[in-house]
Amino acid sequence: MKRTVAVLLSVGLAIGFSGCANDPLAEQFRSGTNKNYISGDGSVTEFQGERTRGTDWVAETFDGQILDSKNLLGRVVVLNFWYAGCAPCRAETPDLAQIATDFEARGVQVVGVNVRDTAETALAFARNLKLNYPSVMDIESGAVVQAYTGVVSPSAVPTTLVMNAKGEITARVLGRFEASTLRSLIETALEG
Repeated sequence: MKRTVAVLLSVGLAIGFSGCANDPLAEQFRSGTNKNYISGDGSVTEFQGERTRGTDWVAETFDGQILDSKNLLGRVVVLNFWYAGCAPCRAETPDLAQIATDFEARGVQVVGVNVRDTAETALAFARNLKLNYPSVMDIESGAVVQAYTGVVSPSAVPTTLVMNAKGEITARVLGRFEASTLRSLIETALEG
């Protein structure tokens, strides 16, 4: 009986581990890098035809303002999920700030969604990297992440969503974006 249980347990574990063989998240964990974030590969998905929207959300910025997704309708929105300890997030922040400046006159709103930090950490990050766009704190409520989960999940940090003026998701980038690619995705969203 003990031998049968041991064989079944071994087979079960082998099946369980083999199911993780092609799982990038499992591979990242096994690599032992301890980089403390789930990285994407920069893959871009564009959504054509019937586009979906996330649910409505309300969140507080780290400087105490309230941001409501309903107030963003009528503008193209670039929603960037980040936190201060994420190296790719830090690397892409200057590009986001430049994009916010370059597209402001055309009605584009960049919004950061901090998924991990305290308000103090986020404020220090904003000062050091000279953020010129609002960023909401989503660590406690998770309202913004939940609004898009199951629709086009922000499953890596960073993740960037682009939405047209109707609030429909036109594109998602998992991982660090290329600035020229993001600019092109914004231009597409501005077209409708």
